[in-house]
Amino acid sequence: MTETKETLRLEAQRREITGKGVRTLRGKRQIPAVLYGHGVKNINLVLDERIFESIYKKAGGTSLIDLVVGSDKPIKVLIHDVQRDPLKGNNIHADLYQVKMTERISAEVQLIFTGVSKAVKDLGGTLVKNLDHLKIECLPQDLVHEIAVDITPLSGFEDMIRVKELKLPPGVTVKVDAEDVVAMVEPPRTEEELSALEETAEKAAVSEVEVVGKKEPKEGEETKEEASPAPTKDKPAKKAQ
Repeated sequence: MTETKETLRLEAQRREITGKGVRTLRGKRQIPAVLYGHGVKNINLVLDERIFESIYKKAGGTSLIDLVVGSDKPIKVLIHDVQRDPLKGNNIHADLYQVKMTERISAEVQLIFTGVSKAVKDLGGTLVKNLDHLKIECLPQDLVHEIAVDITPLSGFEDMIRVKELKLPPGVTVKVDAEDVVAMVEPPRTEEELSALEETAEKAAVSEVEVVGKKEPKEGEETKEEASPAPTKDKPAKKAQ
């Protein structure tokens, strides 16, 4: 049975305010946005902040959204980029990309690791994820939010899961080397390796303490070497006058 994808709908209004004036929008819990696309004229928009954040949590950058601008017909878009306030953490601007359903698009899809690895559970190994996203290409209607990676085949430390072994949805092709390693399991460290790591960490800590504790001359104060230069064979030290 094929799972029915949820239709995400986002309403927007055309925006006349630009530049520094958008600060007034953010004070009203609104977000300035830009709609663009291949062969599409850019349109400035304004979105309701709370509704956009709810949609963005579900869609991310890889799920199609029905965007309704005013009373226009819905158009299919992707959220391409979102700017966040570095202090408050809230969204302050969004780029929306209008797609053409007949043109293939590229996207980076998150990898979700599922299953249980015997090498981790029974042998005490550590799961190493070399990739957490996968660059793909497909038609907009074939775009997926995530791709599952079953780590059950990792039963020994010599086992690896490569890109070519992933089960991809119909119509999706990868844009990376098929031989790239997605995941593997590293064996647990030996006592000798752990001791060596601890020794290295201790030496680094001691060196840092020595550098921090070194006394530096105050401004205008000369060191002993600067005040009394050592004599050399070619030039004797100058006598004090």
